[in-house]
Order: sequence, then C-alpha cells, then structure tokens
Amino acid sequence: MKVKNTLLKITTIFIFTILIFTSCTLQEVSNYSTDIKLKNNLLVHYIDVGQGDSILIQVNNKNMLIDAGNKDDGEKIVSYLKNQKVKKLDYVVATHPHEDHIGGMSEVIKNFVIDDFYAPKKITTTKTFENMIKALNGKKIKTAFKGVELDLGEDVQCQMIAPNNKNYKEINNYSAVIKLTYKNTKFLFMGDAEKLSEEEIINNNIDISSDVLKLGHHGSSSSSSSKFLDKVSPKIAVISCGKNNDYGHPHKETISNLNKRNITIYRTDLNGTIVLSSDGKNIIKK
Repeated sequence: MKVKNTLLKITTIFIFTILIFTSCTLQEVSNYSTDIKLKNNLLVHYIDVGQGDSILIQVNNKNMLIDAGNKDDGEKIVSYLKNQKVKKLDYVVATHPHEDHIGGMSEVIKNFVIDDFYAPKKITTTKTFENMIKALNGKKIKTAFKGVELDLGEDVQCQMIAPNNKNYKEINNYSAVIKLTYKNTKFLFMGDAEKLSEEEIINNNIDISSDVLKLGHHGSSSSSSSKFLDKVSPKIAVISCGKNNDYGHPHKETISNLNKRNITIYRTDLNGTIVLSSDGKNIIKK
C-alpha cells in the first residue's frame, strides 16, 4: 500500500507539471567609479541565503528574481523584496529544481504578483518541487532554454544562453544561464551550471564576456573552468554560499583560478548580501 501511494504521488506530480509547462581576498577595482547617481541605475542584489542562491535584479521599474534559496529562506526573501519596494515581479526564474534554489519559491509565489515564471523542463519528486507547483496553482510555467529573451526595458538586453533542449544526467546542467547587458556593462548568472554546460555555451559561439560573473554551483570546482573564465574575463566574481558549509564551497581550486586572473571576489558567506549598482558605464558595490 505504501509503495502504491508513493507511485500515485509521483504520477500526480508528473502529470500536473506536464500540464502547466509550455513546450578569498577582497580586492578593489581601481577603474570602477564610486560616484554613481543611483537614479535609473541597474541594481543587482545577491541575497545572502546561506548555502543557496537568490538574486533580485531591478531596472527600469521592473523586477526579476532568479531563484529563492532554501525552504527556510522564503520569509527572509519576501521581507527583503518588500524592503526594496517590490510590489510585483515581472519575471521569476527557477534556474533548476534543487532545494537550495527553489526552496523559498512557494512563499515568493504566494506573496507577489508574478507576470512570467520560467523554469527548465525538468521535474523532480521532492516535496520542495511539489510545494512550488502547488503554489503556482495552475499558472503556466514558461520553459527556460537557450534563446529566450526577457524584456527589462530600455537599454537592457537579457537573454537565456542555456540550457540547450536536451537531457542531462546531472540536474545542475539544466540550469537557466542568463546574460544581462545594461548599456556598456554586462552580468552573467550561472545558476549551478557545471563544466559540461559551460562547454556547450562556448561551443555555441555566444559572446559571454561579462564584467560580473555569478559563479556556477557556489564556487565548486565542478564549475568555472579555466577556459570558461578566460572567455568571460570578468572583473568581479560573486559567490553565493553558506558559512562553513558541508561542501567546502567555494573550493580552493576555484579561488586560486580567480586570484590568478586578478578578479575581485565577493562572497555572501563573508560579505552578506551583495548589491552591485551600474549606471551603464561603471559598476560599484553599494
């Protein structure tokens, strides 16, 4: 009977989901101005959610949330968004269905009007995933994949550059990877994409050069290959990870590769929530 109930639950989640789917040293960067007028700027908030990811992007009076940390982070994220005067989320992206990226998503869904919700076409049978689907209450999920463009208004180009439409053995490689360009400044958000996804992105001949790179997989050595770092050539790297986490993130190999390239490193475990501001030419840490 227990096996029967489990199979029924898995089947129900699967059917429901298919129905709603469509198709460390801190360094200063000397050439970065510290005198930026904040009006009409792009703001990127790398919210400290411990060993997880949650990023708020604000520009042109539009708001986009990428991921929502762990289950226990839901209320914290909702409170943070409200403190930033967020009333509506134009876009929400669940990069991939791991608990440390979608755990707080059900709280976010319950507390804000969401215009467009994106996730890769990958389901899991976890309680966390089930809670997110239930909170959406039949709202259409748009599929996150290479080529999707997101409209964040004037002077902004925002596009998903991964995943490709294929099956991956590792769920991390389903991660929605997003490149955002605001005037002359560029940001890259990697979710938990690993070296396989990075290689695919490079092979797709996409311009991934960026001023700021949110490292994949919390600074794990499974991501941020030397070849990929050279292609992105960031001035700033942001790592979202928890203090004294069980995974040893960020790994020493990753930090060494960043330091070799004189990339400024910001980490949520050391710096807390990190807010970067761009006026389209200069980027500063607020």
